[in-house]
Amino acid sequence: MGVAVLGIMVAVRVFAPPASATSGMAAAARDFVSLSISVIIESLPFVFLGIVLSIGVQIWLPEGFLLRRLPRSPALRRPLLSLLGMLLPVCECGNVPLARGLIVKGLTVAESMTFVFAAPILNPVTIITTQQAFGGGNGILASRIAGGFVIANLIGWIYSRHPGQESLLTVQFQEECSLEDHAGGRNRRVQQSVQLFFRETNAMMPALFIGAAVAGLIQVGVPRDVLVAVGSDPVRSVLALMLLAFVVAVCSNVDAFFILSFGATFMPGSIVAFLVFGPMIDVKMLALLRTTFTAKTLLQLTLLAALCAAVLGLGINYVV
Repeated sequence: MGVAVLGIMVAVRVFAPPASATSGMAAAARDFVSLSISVIIESLPFVFLGIVLSIGVQIWLPEGFLLRRLPRSPALRRPLLSLLGMLLPVCECGNVPLARGLIVKGLTVAESMTFVFAAPILNPVTIITTQQAFGGGNGILASRIAGGFVIANLIGWIYSRHPGQESLLTVQFQEECSLEDHAGGRNRRVQQSVQLFFRETNAMMPALFIGAAVAGLIQVGVPRDVLVAVGSDPVRSVLALMLLAFVVAVCSNVDAFFILSFGATFMPGSIVAFLVFGPMIDVKMLALLRTTFTAKTLLQLTLLAALCAAVLGLGINYVV
């Protein structure tokens, strides 16, 4: 249905009469449609690429292939797990079930946290989309990669000192969590791939369409002088975009295109804070994480990730 609606919107846009003949349509409405559709059209190829790669990793990769190759030292395992997103190119929508399975297979809770927070940022689809949106010369891409790596490992190290890591997990997860069985013949895996494709599409498409609409609405509805005033302030710009990242909950595979329209009015540090904090903690991610971690743990993780992202954004703003 979403693809059909998108097709209708694109057709209307392409075959619409010239602007002089559409004087009845408000300029603000035209701008809203243009901004929203542009975000969707730029993002869709990367969303489907991420879904296809996710299916390949979760279903077609041999079970235990990755875990058998991890070092035994926790100090080495966590940095390597942060880079595991390079081989597990899924956004935060798919990282929680993957992390649950990794815990079942023997990872500690702290190691799973490192993976959950790093993988949405340090995966090839996110890196490519960020590079396509902002390029590599302004430091936003490098800051996002480095910031995500450092923050994820800092959180993992902090929780590795916890004396009872199992207490961070919900009772339901400890009793019921199990990794999906992807064993079976080729036909069975094809069937599972189709089912997973529809599940991940259903999870990502609403966030993409809603996020694109919110981006267009903010750009059209909020006076530009207000955006400039907030975006040019080193502190308020960081806090404003972190709050936006938390509420909008755009998939990490496409959030760079979402925030690209704010690049002309907001400082670089606030853009980086958005790109780092959003994939780690947002309203959608909290709902997913609540299936695994206790409410107290999620509150601590939210405050810790927000503090680290704010420090990163403020540091970039004041240095740049």
